[in-house]
Amino acid sequence: MGGVTLLPHHGLKEVCLVAKKVIKVVKLQIPAGKANPAPPVGPALGQAGVNIMGFCKEFNARTADQAGLIIPVEISVFEDRSFTFITKTPPAAV
Repeated sequence: MGGVTLLPHHGLKEVCLVAKKVIKVVKLQIPAGKANPAPPVGPALGQAGVNIMGFCKEFNARTADQAGLIIPVEISVFEDRSFTFITKTPPAAV
């Protein structure tokens, strides 16, 4: 699910890297371990053609140890509808 695809280079043993094209970046704030297909997650990712349940499962697994925090997440969606995401530091309390 990464942003880089490895392709053989002209039958040689070397490998060239071909970057996938990002077609959309979705930024959301989601409670740790509680992503689900309901708004705002489902509609935002559905518009981009992302596998919503796949994202929810991966996000919940990655953030399960941060229960109670709101996690900013930046989701990069590629041409083939695959995605990667980066979780950011939760906002500081004021």
